[in-house]
Amino acid sequence: MRTPDDQRANKWLARILDSNRILWMIFLLSLLESIILPVPLELVLIPLLIHERDRWFTIATVALAGCLVGATIGYTIGVFFFDTAGQWLIQWFGVSAEFSEFQQDFSEHGFATLLLVGITPIPFQVGMLAAGSSNYPYLLFLLAAVIARGIRYYGLALLVNWLGERILNWWEQHQQRLGWGVLVAGIAIYLVVVLN
Repeated sequence: MRTPDDQRANKWLARILDSNRILWMIFLLSLLESIILPVPLELVLIPLLIHERDRWFTIATVALAGCLVGATIGYTIGVFFFDTAGQWLIQWFGVSAEFSEFQQDFSEHGFATLLLVGITPIPFQVGMLAAGSSNYPYLLFLLAAVIARGIRYYGLALLVNWLGERILNWWEQHQQRLGWGVLVAGIAIYLVVVLN
């Protein structure tokens, strides 16, 4: 049986979810995730998308916009502050070895490498810093981010819209395997592109 406190909490939560403040929160979380938060945004997006199925496109668009602003900040850090803030971010995420390996692949196949890192579980910060520190053309970097992160956010929103709460249970059980599966598929596509 629900207590009056439960009813008040549910009303408060419904008010927040129905307001545009939730969109600002998603924008900010997406921005922070793309720069410094090592927590996947999906942990917030999936339950939100289940509750707000009629706003799936708006929520995905806001998440993408936040990510693009964060990606621009990360790219700028790579351009102007790589030796200080960029190195700190690499150390913060503990991806020094991955960054060195990524830089080599990036110098040979920049756009395809950015697409791969944007879709897979590899931290996107690696791609942002590499693109900025190598003065990779900003518009191409942004295009790769739009495509990769658009697939991620709009694809997730469509899945949640179609499958509802079943996707939450599935995500909790298979998120790591899915990430590795996408990584393997991405590497296979990358190799096909590189070898041809």
